Amino acid sequence: MKNGSRAFLIDTNVLVYAYDPSNPLKQERAIAVLKQVADQMLGAVSAQILGEFFVAVTQKIRNPLTRLQAERSLTNYVRSWVVYDLTELVVLEAVRGVRRHQLSYWDSLIWATAKMNGVPNVLSEDFRHGALIEGVRFLNPFLEEFDLRVLSPPAGRPPPPRRS
Repeated sequence: MKNGSRAFLIDTNVLVYAYDPSNPLKQERAIAVLKQVADQMLGAVSAQILGEFFVAVTQKIRNPLTRLQAERSLTNYVRSWVVYDLTELVVLEAVRGVRRHQLSYWDSLIWATAKMNGVPNVLSEDFRHGALIEGVRFLNPFLEEFDLRVLSPPAGRPPPPRRS
């Protein structure tokens, strides 16, 4: 995946819903979204998102995963997608985002991670669908109007080659 590509930063809630059967519709959609992003090799996460995922699926969902199950899932994401570090520059940009765009600090970290790493899209239910903040577009994959085709390459262009 290259900076400025059609990459998608996957927020924690999308990952967690894939493991949480308490809302079958969201679980089904999350699984479809994650499969599509993985198939197209367009996924990215941050160290923050991975940490939040581990805590949520082992402690906060109705039928929590074991730590070993969560570790295996997390390891799969690390091996499959780009993982962005939480750097001092991302933190400073997040603080600016809190001030300038009135985002919560944690949401601003997601935005700043995408912005600072050239990821143009964030998949999350925590932002207004379609919002564009300084070049980062937020898409809520759980809305009825969300079209999974957004996650596919443009017509006539093959998907990128698979990672080995």
